Amino acid sequence: MPEKVPPAKDAPLSFEAGLQQLETIVKEMEGGELPLERALELFERGMKLSEACRKQLEEAETRVEVLMKRAGEVHPEPLRSNKG
Repeated sequence: MPEKVPPAKDAPLSFEAGLQQLETIVKEMEGGELPLERALELFERGMKLSEACRKQLEEAETRVEVLMKRAGEVHPEPLRSNKG
């Protein structure tokens, strides 16, 4: 039986916890037939987690660029996605 995804909480998740929850959501959605309401709930939660993780990555990239500027080694390159 797939793990149940905990409901969204007000406290922000760490990046790693967000990814782990996204993996759980994907496994549950791939695991079999879900009632429509549960599938929508999982999809909505997954979209929110995805957005939160994306923002955390952007913030981390900005912090790295600031640190590199302070060190005088400015060579920022855009992150490459695995999508294409």
